[in-house]
Amino acid sequence: MFLDPAIRDWVLFPIMIVMVLVGVVRHYIQQMLNSPPKTNVKAVREMQALQRAARLRTCYGQISPASFELRRTKLSEAFTEGKYLKNPASREQGAAPPNPMTDPQGMEQMMDMMKKNMAMFIPQTLIMSWITFFFSGFVALKLPFPLTLRFKAMLQRGIETADMDVSWVSSLSWYFLNLFGLRGIFTLILGEENGERSVDDIKAMQTFSPAGQPGAAQQDLSKMFEGEKELLQLIEHSWDMRDIEERTLHKWVLQSQGGRLKTE
Repeated sequence: MFLDPAIRDWVLFPIMIVMVLVGVVRHYIQQMLNSPPKTNVKAVREMQALQRAARLRTCYGQISPASFELRRTKLSEAFTEGKYLKNPASREQGAAPPNPMTDPQGMEQMMDMMKKNMAMFIPQTLIMSWITFFFSGFVALKLPFPLTLRFKAMLQRGIETADMDVSWVSSLSWYFLNLFGLRGIFTLILGEENGERSVDDIKAMQTFSPAGQPGAAQQDLSKMFEGEKELLQLIEHSWDMRDIEERTLHKWVLQSQGGRLKTE
């Protein structure tokens, strides 16, 4: 079977060019829809409190016993009272987790995610309808490598032929191949942060998953604060600067005696 060269000029190239142009337009539309990031001061305070406790546990030898005891007492009291928690009421036994629908920041993130999804869903639906209407039943190209029969239903959509080799690809399948294969071209044209599905969108979806609800994260942070408090209470302070003068003189004497023995 031979293909008409006009199929390359009037089917393959138009579909690919339209998909590239739509991808570029979608990239700039998503940039216009993106809201400026807002910093949640309370969430940052939670993480900073944990980091402060971890630094105190690892570097306690560099401060005096009185300073260490003062810091340990202040952090332990704050962790017990839940001062650094974003939602202190959630640490109470039996307290219901906060509703993400009532959180303004959560609603804003949800709206941003919905706008991004619509910016991706609507153009792809229009392109698929355009290809189905104008290029239905076209055999577009032949792949340069053999495939198994399992790929026949995917690569020959719109062509009702049972005996055709699997390597022949229909126009609708060419659309799907471009949909998953143009990421490298978008990276060259638009850079790494292009309009395709990115890691930020995946993180945004995980934020609203059952494992990433604000209530569950708050409970975990409360347990982490309790664990840090227990670890701080177990530390037996040993100041690195204690008797530093005597230890320095003793070390200097040993070094000087060693050098004298070598000369003798």
